[in-house]
Amino acid sequence: MGGVPKQRHTKSRRNKRRSQIFLRSPALVICPHCKKPHLSHTVCRNCGYYQDREIIDVMKKAEKKKKKRAEKGLEPKTEEKEP
Repeated sequence: MGGVPKQRHTKSRRNKRRSQIFLRSPALVICPHCKKPHLSHTVCRNCGYYQDREIIDVMKKAEKKKKKRAEKGLEPKTEEKEP
């Protein structure tokens, strides 16, 4: 047989229990290299550094992405219009 409650819990007691179930904001820290916020214990997405060491070469990654977009013809054309 399953457990059956002897008495009903009050709304107050129910709400006190549920008050602990909520979304917490992520723990952000300031990157010492680029001074932008990022998640703690992770590589900074802006500069690619973690604990004063470069883990990801962000510029190399950006150039590769730009080159790939140019090959597909997705890069916007920068032609000047005549007035």
